[in-house]
Amino acid sequence: MEKNSISFLITILSLFASLSIQVEGSIGVNYGTVADNLPPPSHVARFLLDSTIINRVKLYDTNHEILQAFAHTGIAITVAVPNNLILNLANLNFSQQWLKTNISPHIPATNIVRILVGNEVLSTTDNSVISSLVPAMQTLHQALIGENLDRRIKVSTPHSLAILSSSSPPSSGRFKQGNVALVIKQSLGFLRATGSPFMINPYPFFGYSGNTLDYAMFRPNSGVFDEMSDRKYTNMLDAQLDATYSAMKQLGFGDLEIVIAETGWPSKGDPGQIGVDTESAQEFNGKLIKHVMSGMGTPLMPNKTFETYIFALFNENQKPGPTSERNFGLFRPDMTPVYNVGVLRHTAGWESPTYQNPVRGVPVAQTDGGKTWCIPKRGANEEVLQTNIDYVCGLGLDCQPIREGGRCFYPNSVRAHAAYAMNVYYQATGGHEYDCDFRGSGAITSSNPSYRRCKY
Repeated sequence: MEKNSISFLITILSLFASLSIQVEGSIGVNYGTVADNLPPPSHVARFLLDSTIINRVKLYDTNHEILQAFAHTGIAITVAVPNNLILNLANLNFSQQWLKTNISPHIPATNIVRILVGNEVLSTTDNSVISSLVPAMQTLHQALIGENLDRRIKVSTPHSLAILSSSSPPSSGRFKQGNVALVIKQSLGFLRATGSPFMINPYPFFGYSGNTLDYAMFRPNSGVFDEMSDRKYTNMLDAQLDATYSAMKQLGFGDLEIVIAETGWPSKGDPGQIGVDTESAQEFNGKLIKHVMSGMGTPLMPNKTFETYIFALFNENQKPGPTSERNFGLFRPDMTPVYNVGVLRHTAGWESPTYQNPVRGVPVAQTDGGKTWCIPKRGANEEVLQTNIDYVCGLGLDCQPIREGGRCFYPNSVRAHAAYAMNVYYQATGGHEYDCDFRGSGAITSSNPSYRRCKY
């Protein structure tokens, strides 16, 4: 092969490698814990590592059990200091002790990459805390320098869109005046100096109406034209991001990276709430992932991907407020998907022709000419499926893979475990149609249900 051809090939391979890293590195999830039915953190960490493309997790505290669970996974972890500690954090001794207690014991085993000082501080707390925000960030950074962690761990703070006084059209985006504007400008200077991103929580869900649902949901619509920038917007998220960018640029900080710290769509709402159901949540989050990973960027920030954290990992049954607040999760507490948005590793992708696997409710695209497998029918009763598991395992057939620690233990659900057990029986008895009946709960498929280490 000629030298130029080799050089070209290396360039292409490098490009594909960088794209792969960028795509997987772009999508994170907010791991909230306001619930009494969540799985152990060790199970969550292993599930995310083995079964999803999610390799960034954002926490709302520094829960030591969670941080320990993510040790040696390589998953990038963002932790947070609660708002009520911001005044204390401005004191260097306090920041140093906070680091020694909450961060240092987990480094380097746990890949902590960012500490967020508070959450939506400028729109949720009083002026004394607001005025202490940047000093707290600066002091925490100084403490990180003292621990030689400042290059590994960056400091930032997430904001709601309430920091904007103007957002329509997007090119007119401006921050609120007064103390908020002063603190924002100080924080932008800190972020630039330390190489940290500006973090924002844009939620089309909280900005849509019946007339703008298609615009919020990335559906075909007439769009919104910004005469000031001569740009057309076809979705609300881009408009929210560009309004933020315009406000930053107006202060001279248009070069800073913007991270989407929170966004999402609930799968259930209160009666009569338009556009709040499982299908809408699947549509929004699926299109969101595809959009932020596409490299298209926004009208004012073209050719960009955005590090994005979906809200949330789980439905949280103890969150106060309307029904929607308890139903933002991608997954149920048993780690089965509420709906599929393409984050499971054994999916074939959004636009590939796939078979809808009734065991896990996610697409797979594996076939093995002529071979068949036995899996539960869609909608099969879980009590019946549990009986199937007990029967098969009681016969002495190999059920070790679906026991805790086994290669097919995740996802830890009756349906997934039943799929493995039923197929073990089906294969062991000769693969006849009647061997997959299981009182009408079984179905034969020609698509291989295997995933990752779990081989059927």
